[in-house]
Amino acid sequence: MSPALVVNVVLALAVAGAGAWAYTSFGRAEAAEPTSGTTRTVAAAQGTVTATVSASGTVRSSATASASFGTSGTVTDIRVKVGDKVKKGQVLATVDDTAAQRKLDAARADLDAAQAALDRAEDAGGDTSEAEAQVSQAETAVDEAQDGVAGATLKAPRAGTITAVNGTVGGQASGSGSTGGNGSTGGNGSTGGGSDDTSSDGFMDIADLTKLEVSASVSETDATKLKAGQAGTVTWNALPGAQTSGKLATIDPNATSENNVVTYGVTFTLDKLPDGVRVGQSVNVSVTVGQAENVVYVTSAAVTGGGNRHVVTVLENGQRVTRQVEIGLEGDGATEIRSGLAAGDQVVVTLPSTTSNQGGFTGPGGGVFPGGGGFSGGGRNGGGARLGGGR
Repeated sequence: MSPALVVNVVLALAVAGAGAWAYTSFGRAEAAEPTSGTTRTVAAAQGTVTATVSASGTVRSSATASASFGTSGTVTDIRVKVGDKVKKGQVLATVDDTAAQRKLDAARADLDAAQAALDRAEDAGGDTSEAEAQVSQAETAVDEAQDGVAGATLKAPRAGTITAVNGTVGGQASGSGSTGGNGSTGGNGSTGGGSDDTSSDGFMDIADLTKLEVSASVSETDATKLKAGQAGTVTWNALPGAQTSGKLATIDPNATSENNVVTYGVTFTLDKLPDGVRVGQSVNVSVTVGQAENVVYVTSAAVTGGGNRHVVTVLENGQRVTRQVEIGLEGDGATEIRSGLAAGDQVVVTLPSTTSNQGGFTGPGGGVFPGGGGFSGGGRNGGGARLGGGR
């Protein structure tokens, strides 16, 4: 072999080696790049799309009452304690009625005097209008004084369980009377109605612990999807496995705004009370507000646009093509496709920028894109259907 040929062979081998090194190096560098903005393809599937409204709430009694004395005074006796069950009209506590009784005695004496003056005016045959007015005023004063004496005794406005006693013997009690509230009939004095306000200023609070409900709040957007009578599912945070059905009873007509967030209060009745349920426990409520069965659907992350125009990117013969679609129900992670896609069409989905090949991307029904893998559309939206493969 001539020297020139040897040199050429060596140079050729050197160039080939450099090329192989460069290819390997760049390939490794590309593989090491972060997957920010990477995509996956998923197959449009056919199944059920479900939309739900969920909210956290609190268990409370649906029939409560807050009772206060009708007369101010020093508390002389408290006959019940928290946890005691009471009957309607049962005496709960008393305040010193000495002043009230003195006022009643004076009112009765004034009435006797006014009646005597009327009798004299009638016997004289003169004008009795002024005397009659005095009698009427005296009778009103007696009625008010009798209410004052009765208000010194606090009676249960409804049957239930004592949930709070906001006073002690020897302390002062205000004569604000009882207030009306949910599930109770309002009234006067110590026999007033109830209140569902747990921070009530009443001397005692009473609740029917056999009649429980759930109080929650939802966003203004979700509130438009709800209506009274819809069925819901309630689960307990403190009671693993505890679940019951219920119905949406009411939606507050007025909104509550806090930190520019608008919400509406909602109340759910409970069809059954699981063991261990107590007032004040936290729960989660889920209401199905839409369901489309046997429809073509794809993960909502694949659909872009708004109004009457929505598009998806599909993979056709290895090329990405934008295709306009008509959507139906927008469910929990999945969107119904009424036209523009068929089951099995490969749809391109861009992963969130924080997603890596070792991570996953949540899809309908709680499925994920595994790192470099496919997409599982199980759960309530996919019925366990397998969607597409990884790119």
